[in-house]
Amino acid sequence: MCLGIPGQITEIKDNANCIALVNISGVHRPVNIACVLEGQRPEACIGEWVLVHVGFAMSRIDADEATKTLALLAEIGELQEELDAMEASSASQEGERPNEIR
Repeated sequence: MCLGIPGQITEIKDNANCIALVNISGVHRPVNIACVLEGQRPEACIGEWVLVHVGFAMSRIDADEATKTLALLAEIGELQEELDAMEASSASQEGERPNEIR
């Protein structure tokens, strides 16, 4: 599955190569923003929200969409933690190791 994570462009690190620092849930990562420049200079993108996938900003999104997506991703993460805990509990009750292949 390909997943784009919302992040906000905070700084331009390398103008010539279109590399920006993007804040992704509090973690700043270098990201190539060439795909989202739309004829603008990189500095014009500071403050913009983008979907980031494997080090590239793939598209721009608005702040509302970014907020909703981040909330959904957090919810999915919480659900996955709950499913993992349920699986571990079930396996221990059956005397198996979690994720053991039968």
